[in-house]
Amino acid sequence: MRFGINTLDDVAVTDKTVLCRIDINQPVDRKTGTLKDTTRIEACIPTLKELTNKGAKLVLLAHQGSDIEYKNFYTTEPHAAVLSRLLGKAVGFIDDVCGPAAREAIKALKSGDILLLDNVRFVSEEQTLFETTLLLSHEEQAKTLLVRKLAPLADLYICDAFAAAHRDQPSLCGFEQLLPSAMGRLFEEEFCVISGLMEKPERPCVFVLGGAKISDAFLMMSTVLRGGIADTVLTGGLVGEVLLWADGKDIGEPARAFITKEGYGSLVENGKELLSKYRDKIVRPVDFAAKVDGARVEYQLGKIPAGALVLDIGTATATAYQNSIRGAKTVFVNGPMGVFEEAPTEQGTTMIWDALGDTAAYTVIGGGDSITATRKYGKTRDISYICTGGGALIRFLTGEELPVVKALRHGSAIKQKGNYSVDHVRVTA
Repeated sequence: MRFGINTLDDVAVTDKTVLCRIDINQPVDRKTGTLKDTTRIEACIPTLKELTNKGAKLVLLAHQGSDIEYKNFYTTEPHAAVLSRLLGKAVGFIDDVCGPAAREAIKALKSGDILLLDNVRFVSEEQTLFETTLLLSHEEQAKTLLVRKLAPLADLYICDAFAAAHRDQPSLCGFEQLLPSAMGRLFEEEFCVISGLMEKPERPCVFVLGGAKISDAFLMMSTVLRGGIADTVLTGGLVGEVLLWADGKDIGEPARAFITKEGYGSLVENGKELLSKYRDKIVRPVDFAAKVDGARVEYQLGKIPAGALVLDIGTATATAYQNSIRGAKTVFVNGPMGVFEEAPTEQGTTMIWDALGDTAAYTVIGGGDSITATRKYGKTRDISYICTGGGALIRFLTGEELPVVKALRHGSAIKQKGNYSVDHVRVTA
C-alpha cells in the first residue's frame, strides 16, 4: 500500500473479474477511423500485461473525447486494435457500455481475457455536464446505472487513469464505494513522481508555465511559490502575458482582447497578488514574436505595435530561460511558450525544449500540448519523466486532493472476499 492506496501487490487477481479504468483518450482521425497518437495507450500497457499475465478476467473502461462531448463523441473501437498490437494478444471489443450485451460478454470472460467496453461517456451520467451540474457524492455515484450494472459482475476495481484523476465521475469514483480497489502501475508511478516533485525537489527547482489553458496554472504557481517548492517560475504563453498586464506592461490590445474573450481577465488581479509576494521569483518575458504576412517578427516589451497579436516569446527571453533550465537541478514544464504548431511562432518553444533535452536536471513534462511538443522536437528519450496527466497533474500540484485519490483510499479499505460481496454493501445486476 502506498499513500493509503492498494497497489497491484496488495490484491489477488487470478481468476478474478477486474474492472480496470484506464485513460486512453487520444486524438482521432475521423476520416480513417484511426488514432493520431498512442502515447496514453502505451503508458497503461505494463498494468494490463501484469493483470492478464496473472490470469485476471480484465474489463477495460475508458472515455474518448474532451469536455465538449456533443462535438467529439467517438467509439473506443480503434483503441482495441492498438491495445491488441501492443499487448501481443487479442483484446475484445463490444459496442456497449453496461447494457445486456456488455454484461453477457463480461460473464463469458475466461482467465487472461481482455474486453474493452465502448466509450463510457455514451452513458449520460459520465458526461462532464452531469459532473459539474449534479455534483453527486461518491456514495451517490455508486447508485448510478453504470456502477449498479457492472459492479455485481466484478471482484475488484483498479484505476490506472491518473490523467483523469481530477474527474469526479462514476467510472472513476463510484466503483470504489462498493468494490475492493487498487491503483495500477501507471497511476502509482505518476503519483510517486509528482509527490516527490512536490516534497523534495533537488535545488534549484525551476517551473516553466505556459500554454493557453491557464486558470489552474495560476493556482499551481501560487501553491509552489507559497510552499517554497519552486525557486524560479519562468512564464510564457498566456501566463506570461497576463502577468505582464498585471504589472502594468503593454502587451498590445489584441492580446488583452484575446485574454478577456477567453475568460481569463479575472486572472489579472491574481497576477497582481502573486507579483506583490513573489516578484523576484516570477520571470516574465522581455520580448515577443508575432506573425506578420506569414513571417516571424520580434518586438521588445513596450514596443509592440498597436495591432500586433503576440504569439510567442522572443529570442532574448528564450535564451535567458535556456540558461535557467540548464543551471537547474529539477525542472517541471507545463505548456508551450507560444503557438508552436506554426513555424513562425514556434521558436520560443523549440529553444525551451532544446534546453530540456541537454540539461543535466531531472525534468518532468505534463499536459497534452507539452507531450505533443516533446514528440514533435524528438525529445521523448531526453525527458526524465513524461506525465500523461494534464488537468489532473495541475490540480495535484495545487495541493488539492484529487477525487479519484480520495475514492481509491476508500476502496482500499474494503477487503477482498467472495465474488462481489463487500464489507457493507451488496449490489445487484
